[in-house]
Amino acid sequence: MARRHHRLSYFTSSFTIVLGLVLIWRGIWYVLDEVDRVFFGGNYIFTAVGGIIAGFLVLYLPDKNLNEIRKL
Repeated sequence: MARRHHRLSYFTSSFTIVLGLVLIWRGIWYVLDEVDRVFFGGNYIFTAVGGIIAGFLVLYLPDKNLNEIRKL
């Protein structure tokens, strides 16, 4: 019974973390869509390229390598 409770607790915890990340990602996505619409006339290339660059910087700067990409 305790093992079953542990599995349920683990699943619930993991699920809420994933749900939180997805909701944040969704919100950022819509904000960037609005930035594209307002400032760039709906052209998504600026925030797309900017997002790629920002993503690489977020992965690179803490430890000065891109090893996190290998984990994918």
